[in-house]
Amino acid sequence: MIEVKNLTKYYGDKLAVNDISFTVNDGEILGFLGSNGAGKSTTMNMITGYISSTSGSILVNGIDVLDEPIKAKAQIGYLPELPPLYLDMTVKSYLNFMYDLKKCKLPRKTHLSSICDLCKITDVKNRVIKHLSKGYKQRVGLAQALIGNPPVLILDEPTVGLDPNQIIEIKNLIKNLGRNHTVILSSHILSEIQAVCDRIIIIDKGRVAADDTTFNLSKKISDDHRLVVRIEGSKDEVMYELRKIDGIKYVRAEIEREPGVFEYEMEAMDGTDLRREVNAVTQKNGWVILLMQSKELTLEDIFFKITMGEVFSEKLSKPSEKKNNGGNE
Repeated sequence: MIEVKNLTKYYGDKLAVNDISFTVNDGEILGFLGSNGAGKSTTMNMITGYISSTSGSILVNGIDVLDEPIKAKAQIGYLPELPPLYLDMTVKSYLNFMYDLKKCKLPRKTHLSSICDLCKITDVKNRVIKHLSKGYKQRVGLAQALIGNPPVLILDEPTVGLDPNQIIEIKNLIKNLGRNHTVILSSHILSEIQAVCDRIIIIDKGRVAADDTTFNLSKKISDDHRLVVRIEGSKDEVMYELRKIDGIKYVRAEIEREPGVFEYEMEAMDGTDLRREVNAVTQKNGWVILLMQSKELTLEDIFFKITMGEVFSEKLSKPSEKKNNGGNE
């Protein structure tokens, strides 16, 4: 667990981070977002112990980063945007060097081999790092962050330089790592954050402007809770069954998109996620869903509205008491 309490950072007379507080729970993947100059990178650097705070505290699994920096840093695996690589080393020698530097106690050969397999760099472990592609260098940087199996992972732009297939692999890897690690993930590709993260924090002008799931932030910002579904089945029967679902305000049948396939627009009451119920109804009746599209705001929409000052962020900076996982699927 990571606990950030009243964290403030000045650079001279410039206030970079302004009295922020938040918690990242065990096994949670947190998306950490902010525009350039918003204080995001400064906050991440303070959590890792790379720079000190002006005031406030950071606890990593109960260990204060300022009071016990070495012990706290041992809890963290960090991948900065520019991986800390020694380009004239081979991948194998670099990982062995990092193993020694971190004073890792796990079985060396087995541990490093499993990390190489996990990051898919086994086939290049004997190559000199400077001769690798940018994507492979990024993977090597991720591998060093995993040495010692730290309980907390902080990943800054982990998919930079990767091709589309590699991005999917890294996203799946991060999702799997979230089962046994606390993860803070920063990326400018907001669709990646939305797909992977359990919760989102947006930093704006040095303060926490939003803290919740994408689903809940969308609900707070917009009153539009519509769902569009294309279903293959009898129009009258589909309408009858959909109207019986709890939490539906209305259902409207749109045009016939294909023979026997109609598009239905429905709106939910506040706090209701219709998707699972709609899916259950169609399965029960033997119908086929050919499209399901939420009209909720995307993370890009939310980020733009907050950072451009279109919404009052006070109501967004405290997580909802009950999270709705529907926003991340």
